[in-house]
Amino acid sequence: MANDPQHVPPLFTQYDVSANASANNSDQGRESVGSVLDVLQELLSAQDRQNQLLEELVSQMGTGQRQRALELGQWKEANPDLSRGCRRAAEWLSHAQTEYLRSLTDEVNESADELAESNFMLNELVDRYGPRFAHLNGMLQVLSQLGNASNSSTRTEN
Repeated sequence: MANDPQHVPPLFTQYDVSANASANNSDQGRESVGSVLDVLQELLSAQDRQNQLLEELVSQMGTGQRQRALELGQWKEANPDLSRGCRRAAEWLSHAQTEYLRSLTDEVNESADELAESNFMLNELVDRYGPRFAHLNGMLQVLSQLGNASNSSTRTEN
């Protein structure tokens, strides 16, 4: 019968929704609604717990950031000349970094085919530019943070 093209299962089924429905169907419906409500209450409880944990996490992260900002402000107050010097040094290093990036990109653009075909050439480029670039970025980041402490504290004082 499964291969019989004349036998097609019905597309629609009939359900009795009249008031004369049996009591068993009503009891089963109540049980399923009750179990769905239980699951939804468990989900709501779990979501409330997740929200509490997220609020605690945000609070702890904010506390750490406030502590770092306070320490940075205290350092700036103890070393105002050094903070201004860090800002000037960061500006100079930013220009140096721009020139360094320009020379790196020029070399990559000039030798793109060789870099794509030769692992040796690619490794040579990374060895030549990589460590200096990483150190320059690290120094620039530290100097910028220490120099920006001067700017943010000066703005709040005025």
